[in-house]
Amino acid sequence: MDKPGGRADAATNEGSTAIPNTGRRSAPRLRVSLPARLISIEGNQPCVLMNLSRSGAQVAVLEAIRVGEGAVLRCGSLEVFGDVIRSDFGLNAIRFEEEISDAQVLDIRHYYETFEDRERRSLIDTARKWVTGDSDDDRPI
Repeated sequence: MDKPGGRADAATNEGSTAIPNTGRRSAPRLRVSLPARLISIEGNQPCVLMNLSRSGAQVAVLEAIRVGEGAVLRCGSLEVFGDVIRSDFGLNAIRFEEEISDAQVLDIRHYYETFEDRERRSLIDTARKWVTGDSDDDRPI
């Protein structure tokens, strides 16, 4: 059943994985803070994915990208092309060429929720290998 304003109530769609939309935006935002890569004609640079929706993303970068320039955003399992539509003090808004699916947004949400634990386990594993002298590296010390 539609709610006022033409929005469907996601809670009444049994089995639906749709993300409910609230507010004035065309798509709900997932707020995160994840390391990512932004690849453009200007180069390949690390960035931080600040938020994500089906239609776009906001990323923080050290070197701003020009408005109108195309770029590929890579984060976790996500790899998507879009155009920079706003660039303010290191924050860039990207509109995706094609909307991503709700499942892709939810995948990034899961990636975000498990990121800290994966990083902690990796650090412990690296420290353990260093202490025990177990190294995948054959270089002399």
